Amino acid sequence: MSEIPASIAAPQPAPGVLMAHRFRGFLPVVIDVETGGFHAATDALLEIAAVLIDMDTSGVLKRGATVSYHVQPFPGARLDPAALSVNGIDPFHPLRPALPERDVLLRVFREVRHAARAYDCRRAILVGHNAAFDLGFLNAAVARAEVKRNPFHPFSCFDTATLAGAALGQTVLAKAVTVAGMDWDSSQAHSAVYDAERTADLFCHVCNKMGESYSQAQRRACALGWLRGPSEPLEEDEPKLES
Repeated sequence: MSEIPASIAAPQPAPGVLMAHRFRGFLPVVIDVETGGFHAATDALLEIAAVLIDMDTSGVLKRGATVSYHVQPFPGARLDPAALSVNGIDPFHPLRPALPERDVLLRVFREVRHAARAYDCRRAILVGHNAAFDLGFLNAAVARAEVKRNPFHPFSCFDTATLAGAALGQTVLAKAVTVAGMDWDSSQAHSAVYDAERTADLFCHVCNKMGESYSQAQRRACALGWLRGPSEPLEEDEPKLES
């Protein structure tokens, strides 16, 4: 009798199961913001881009859809000319299609919640290059707009500057992307969309390169009784997203 192919004998778990286990029930979502300065409490949020992270049936991460918006400066927001000269944004240009902070957050969060539910993740976790900066501005905007249903973890994040420093020896986004073998266009840098998409590519690259390390750790976790298999439900140490 011929041997049964491994793909038939042991079907792979669905991507939703794999993603939910890969980051302990968190869905990584890349966020990049362009701002009117460095101080989240006082300086304007001017652009935000969110890049979803997808996973195929073999557990390989890849960049997913991008959603992005121009944001109207909140009343009384500080706009540092030095910051505007770097990102090239004219916050009050008549052709700039900007929306209020609350509208932008609700639209971005809706897409993130849909993706988290599709992957059976309990909530999202922010991925950013120097992620504390992006998370600080996101949380400040959430507080100002009084948004009650924030799908992101309030303080945990994945920082690709740290990941790239450990894996590639580079902490600057442009250099990390380049030494990873991907293209970098400096003319598009400091756009929320471009920086977020390159950050997503970098995050996927590093995580995929660590696939064997992750597999070994999962086997140890199963041996310790923390997991019984790839389809085993995760412990409820984080609340699920509200519908």
